[in-house]
Amino acid sequence: MGSPGPLLWSLPALAWLTGLGLLQQLSALPSPPSLALLGLAALLAWLLTLVCWRRGRRPAALLCLSLSLGLLAFAQLGWRAQQRLSASVPAAWEGRDVLLQGRVDSLPTAVQGMAGAVGWRFEFDLLSARDASASPGQDLTPVLPRRLLLSWYAEPGEPAPPLRAGERWQLMARLKQAHGLMNPHAFDYELWLFEQDLRATGFVRLQRPAQLRRLQPAAWYSLDAARQRLREALQQRVADPAHAGILAALSLGDQAAIARPDWALFRDTGVAHLLSVSGLHVTMFAWGAQGLIGMLWRRSARLCLAWPAPAAARWGGVLAALAYALFSGWGVPAQRTVWMLASLALLRALGLRWPWGLSLLAAALVVTAIDPFAISQAGFWLSFVAVGLLMASGSEDASAKGWRNHLLLGLRSQWVATLGLAPLSLLFFQQLSLIGLLANLLAIPLVSFVIAPLALAGALLPPLWMLAEAMVALLMAYLQFLAAWPWAVWTVPVAPLWAQVLGLLAGVLLILPLPLRLRLLGLPLALPLLWPAPPQPAAGEFEILAADIGQGNAVLLRTASHSLLYDSGPQYAPGVDAGQRVLVPLLRALGVRELDSLMLSHRDSDHVGGAASIIAAMPVKLLHSSLEDGHPLHAQAPATRRCEQGQRWSWDGVTFEVLHPRAEHYAQALKSNAMSCVLRLRSQSGRTALLVGDLEAGQELELLRDLGPAALQSELLLVPHHGSKTSSTPEFLVAVAPRWALVQAGYRNRFGHPAPAVLARYQAQGIPVLDSPNCGAWRWRSEAQEGACLRQSQRRYWHAQAAQPAQIMGPWPEGEGTQGLQD
Repeated sequence: MGSPGPLLWSLPALAWLTGLGLLQQLSALPSPPSLALLGLAALLAWLLTLVCWRRGRRPAALLCLSLSLGLLAFAQLGWRAQQRLSASVPAAWEGRDVLLQGRVDSLPTAVQGMAGAVGWRFEFDLLSARDASASPGQDLTPVLPRRLLLSWYAEPGEPAPPLRAGERWQLMARLKQAHGLMNPHAFDYELWLFEQDLRATGFVRLQRPAQLRRLQPAAWYSLDAARQRLREALQQRVADPAHAGILAALSLGDQAAIARPDWALFRDTGVAHLLSVSGLHVTMFAWGAQGLIGMLWRRSARLCLAWPAPAAARWGGVLAALAYALFSGWGVPAQRTVWMLASLALLRALGLRWPWGLSLLAAALVVTAIDPFAISQAGFWLSFVAVGLLMASGSEDASAKGWRNHLLLGLRSQWVATLGLAPLSLLFFQQLSLIGLLANLLAIPLVSFVIAPLALAGALLPPLWMLAEAMVALLMAYLQFLAAWPWAVWTVPVAPLWAQVLGLLAGVLLILPLPLRLRLLGLPLALPLLWPAPPQPAAGEFEILAADIGQGNAVLLRTASHSLLYDSGPQYAPGVDAGQRVLVPLLRALGVRELDSLMLSHRDSDHVGGAASIIAAMPVKLLHSSLEDGHPLHAQAPATRRCEQGQRWSWDGVTFEVLHPRAEHYAQALKSNAMSCVLRLRSQSGRTALLVGDLEAGQELELLRDLGPAALQSELLLVPHHGSKTSSTPEFLVAVAPRWALVQAGYRNRFGHPAPAVLARYQAQGIPVLDSPNCGAWRWRSEAQEGACLRQSQRRYWHAQAAQPAQIMGPWPEGEGTQGLQD
């Protein structure tokens, strides 16, 4: 029989990747017996492959091999995922003092907490653990995860703790299970923790300083300790902290050292992939090293006779990538890229002149066999697509001579890479830098071939860091010049799946060496991804999206053509808030380009913490609030208005009505909670919702007295004051009579919200309670019968399943078991 074509040869690798991808879509892992049966089926398919191959039936053998690899990928990833998930903090030990001994297993990242307290975030390799409440305490080593992500903050005004990578420490900490915020189209923090095998997070306790002590210094061979020493030397040598952070990120992999404004600049100019996706940068570094080594190698006839220049260049590029990956911390994306490049070099060394697509698939199979969880990472796809684009451009096999031809070839490769990565940029980040080609024209060669090598060489010759800083200053000036152009960035909402598929196909057509008429076909195919039409509520109806922002309130209300944001979430730390981290990306992903109104219920920081970031990031037509006249947010908004009972307006057939506070309340010096803006909305079909901020018992009863139960009755109630004991009186609950009660609160928050006694009141009324730690973001369209919790509707097997506080059986006795639950 004839030899199988490239398509058949690619099927086994495609089946392997498909098996991995299918498992990552599951909401729960298959049982161990099911995985064992799949493994047995994979073995049988493998045996059938051998039989077909020996009989000369090559196509049938490849099909059987594809089935075997697909089943094996699914089964082995399921087994590895089960092993990883089995390591978790028992619920009974969350939030309790635990005495830990272990090793600082990463380069500590500088962080800042509330009140400006400085500290470190670091990975901790656990060696032993015991209960800190007794002596000797219970041994907890067998039940706690081996790898932890810890934060250690100093007291306000004190310097950061003297922590160094590679050291062995005894720490007293409080741990919790891996848990993160869950919002539509947002970064999946729980997936990141799972991929890094960090199965618990926690913070170091300062109340017993004698329990915090260094047990052993870092070993002399500790690479992380050497990297930390180099980081400190770099920071001392480079005067500008922002430039020092960029050099630390490029040379040591310390991406957290880059300031947030600089990250924003890199994203807007389309060069963030050079710093944020380390795998892609390692690829470019290896590509540059390969070209340099090949050029130098060809200058020696003796070297070329001993080892052909193309082979020497390829393996030199792999070694350069390995050295850079080790020096930058040997992170997962860097490891993945090294294995990918080594696989491609090995294929060439074996004389397997496979088509570039088949070579890339083989490399992907090797990488995912070593790290199967990489299949879910954006960096995996960006790295492989970047290499594929460079291979498709033919730059490695080009026989061009002379610097002009090499320059033209490099420009063509940059054009191909920029154009080819554009669909992925829109897919992963919902934005496309229209100046990206111009920015990358300088940034790619300058960063990959000048700044990064100088930053690395500065470890041996520190004065080179000064030259690297000058190059960084040049790059930043160029990027700031480009970013100031109008229409520099094209942001789009998240496109539907079919539009994403067409957009990826368009990118392939535009960069492949095809006839012009076929390549031009990519332009109309890209339009649905470039200009998607996000779904909107029907006329007369509304949509509610209660974002998962931790301890605070933030609810987006949308009609057919208007948007109102009720509260803006908390401030997490100085310069870090829910506005910039959660709400602005969420609004852009949903296609909300401006807010018709930002309603801030009252002045507490967990309700107004993100407002300044939102106002700075997008147009806000009206600031509607109960804030006092001198509040700084008034000066930032183009128009302001006080919340007053009786205000009413209609958008697209949906009625909005402010029920509280009354005008005279502003002269009564009430505390901020009592001034909460209460908003009720009603659709044309009669669906209703009531948002009450931090309203307390006295104001609840006042509303009942002034307006009566009929004015309050609503299908959805945003639970007052996050479920505090100061609110949710039985009389108020009877009057509102909601179908759902929604609590926006942080996971294991320090206030104990929602309080068990309050949950018992809702349970006594038969009112289901949803809370954001268990629900994630909650979404309801008024034309639909039911709302949806994102943590259930888009659940994946790695997502946390916290205990439902609403299942507490009541009534809860007042004064029993409620210590620490009051705010």
